Amino acid sequence: MEQFMLDNAERYKRLVAAFKPSASDSKGASSSVASSEIVVSTRVRPMLEDEVSQGFPPCVYLRGSSNTVDVHELRRPVRGLPTINSFNYTVDQVFGPESTTAEIYESLVKPLVPWAWGGGVGTMFAYGQTGSGKTFTVSGLEKHVAETLMDGSLEGERKVYMSIIELAGQTAYDLLNARKQISILEDSFGTTQMAGAIEHHVTDKASLLEFIEAAASLRKTAPTFKNDTSSRSHAICRLRFENPLIPSAEDGVLYLVDLAGSEAARDKADHDVTRMKEAREINTSLSVLKDCIRGRALADADSFAGKISKKPAYIPFRQSTLTKTLKHVFDPAGARSCKTVVVACVNPCLADVGASKNTLRYAEMLRVLVPRNKAAECSPDVPATWNNEQLRDWIQSNSGNPPVTPSLLAPTETGEQLLRLPVPEFLSRCLKTPGVSPEQAQAFQSKFWKMHIDSQRSIAGSASKPTAPLNSTDKTNAIEAARSRPELLDSSADPDPDAVSISFKQRIRPGMVVSWKPPAEYASFSVGGKSYAIVLSPVQAVGEKVRDALGRQVNKAGKGAEEEKEEGEAYLCAIVLPALLPGSYGISLWRQVVVRVEEMEAEVLLEWDEATRYYYMTV
Repeated sequence: MEQFMLDNAERYKRLVAAFKPSASDSKGASSSVASSEIVVSTRVRPMLEDEVSQGFPPCVYLRGSSNTVDVHELRRPVRGLPTINSFNYTVDQVFGPESTTAEIYESLVKPLVPWAWGGGVGTMFAYGQTGSGKTFTVSGLEKHVAETLMDGSLEGERKVYMSIIELAGQTAYDLLNARKQISILEDSFGTTQMAGAIEHHVTDKASLLEFIEAAASLRKTAPTFKNDTSSRSHAICRLRFENPLIPSAEDGVLYLVDLAGSEAARDKADHDVTRMKEAREINTSLSVLKDCIRGRALADADSFAGKISKKPAYIPFRQSTLTKTLKHVFDPAGARSCKTVVVACVNPCLADVGASKNTLRYAEMLRVLVPRNKAAECSPDVPATWNNEQLRDWIQSNSGNPPVTPSLLAPTETGEQLLRLPVPEFLSRCLKTPGVSPEQAQAFQSKFWKMHIDSQRSIAGSASKPTAPLNSTDKTNAIEAARSRPELLDSSADPDPDAVSISFKQRIRPGMVVSWKPPAEYASFSVGGKSYAIVLSPVQAVGEKVRDALGRQVNKAGKGAEEEKEEGEAYLCAIVLPALLPGSYGISLWRQVVVRVEEMEAEVLLEWDEATRYYYMTV
């Protein structure tokens, strides 16, 4: 076949030059748009010197300034002169042979770095035929990521941890620990753990690059027809960002994944049984990866469009070690904010036209088109429908005291965009407002997200009805007024609306939750530097036999008036401790302590959630 291509190379060039695409070739209806959570791109590498010297022409052509790629295949007819079969593929972004890795980084991967730095999950996949420049692209992108992380341009302070693993079939290895075998397991909470992998703390660009080079030298390779050092495994570089200012928030994660190279039919001609099995495992994992990426993108689009199906989309992330390792990138039940970039590397040589078609077909299938949403009529109960002005009004009226500065939290975002913001980034923006505490920021984020979940349930349970334009203050007051007193008691907030204007120390009551500064004897009840307690009763109201968590008598009989005055007013309280779920709290009713009024710092509002059976902070 290759000799046929060489013999008819000149005719092929003339046919390609005469090719004119028709308007019907462009794919993707105007009623659909690409998913904002996944960007699919292709990079066409330059022709190599040996390919040019042999006389092979290129078969992949970029169509002007559009995102469409044309592939022309030389067809051998039964009789007559050869003709060409033309195919076109559309992706989100196209990079030609003249594009540099720096340009690809600035356009695609660089936005993932602050996203993960802020607490989200960013993932970059590089896919393509062996010899298409895939590993070259990934190694260059990793160096640019190292530069961005360590040049001081990112806001805030983070601890950066790094691990690099290799997946060969169903087996995993730690490339930063002499390629020792590790296990990919799920813990009791359903979170995938890389058991046995060592995570390294990196503080400078040089050490980060050293780890990358060390991992590359240990990666499994094998010679193929196209590449003497073809990567025969998936390499996953994982960077984790820990925010010391918000220890309770989930860490941001950035994955840089160099997928195993696919092979053309001629590459497999001399394979033995082991290599054929290896090729099947690679193809299976890539097929599952495609289904997972598409499934997660469609699930996200349906969620924010208000489409909640009784039967959620099936995402088969457990069918491959690769996708099981990246479970929280694909799992629709997870609440992590994820963005994904795919770079499909293409070999432009006519001799590899079959592999190039497969690569571009795979990339095009990853591109998820969702219906173009009509401008939704704003609803006061549906945050996803708010524009920036309406969102700012709601933030000003509902973020507690002091109110979060709307321009700091949502400078340009709409309601839907703010919902997609990673939780740590949301909290960091809230804390820029003077006087806002971490507890208030966490409580406000929980309130905003709960409102979104409730709105989606409401949309799924009943037909949508036109609503009046948003007036946040009036609507909030109307909603609160419509709630019955038993409903108001699902929160520790005082049901009296006038209580807000009175200092909390002047209206202490049973059921009030406070943050307090414990004395030395109660220091063991402080978790993460914060202590919370729920008021049960005044100390004077309990019997003489009541004792606190340390076994000390609470109400000492026979104390004189002067002694009571010196000790100050005190209350018997129960300890409030963090629960299993992130941001949740439980009341340890039998762990009772004596809290004096002067030790109380602020009132904290907790709200009961029936679904999880935990309490959550609110404002």
